[in-house]
Amino acid sequence: MQTERLAIADVILATPPRFADSRGWFSEAWNASRFAAAGIAGPFVQDNQSFSARAGTVRGLHCQVGANAQGKLVRVLAGRIWDVAVDLRHGSPTYGRHVAAELSADNGAQLWIPPGFLHGFCTLEPASQVLYKVTAPYDRQAERGVIWNDPRLALPWPVAAGEAVLSDKDAALPPLGAEAWFRV
Repeated sequence: MQTERLAIADVILATPPRFADSRGWFSEAWNASRFAAAGIAGPFVQDNQSFSARAGTVRGLHCQVGANAQGKLVRVLAGRIWDVAVDLRHGSPTYGRHVAAELSADNGAQLWIPPGFLHGFCTLEPASQVLYKVTAPYDRQAERGVIWNDPRLALPWPVAAGEAVLSDKDAALPPLGAEAWFRV
């Protein structure tokens, strides 16, 4: 498996090998011992899948805090996304910085986002499907979020503000505020 630690070393881009033949290809998308050896350990307790009909759909920026803070292993089943992680770990030297990667059904890459990071993505193709494994169950009380285009974060989204497709919930998220807002 190819792995690359991104500019924030705790975020890992992992690409399992694909074995092709005349029928197509096969890949071991998750193998606990191989991923653990690469620094990506679960346990994973839930799989989430999203479908976005239109290119330019933005989901995020989301996280969970406290005992149910989630690590996420993100991959694309169909289409292509720009996936981003923003470090919100208190005391981290990379607090407020981001890393991003393009994930697609074609490249088979997966992004490991540890707990303590905001996560979001923008679809680059219509009919994109994203699957992500999480290390803690969904907890409404622990859920937090930041508006996707917060000027303090200055994320280089691949879609203009007037063209982004957002849920009402994501469109109403606050800007990055006082750190106390992220504590449970």
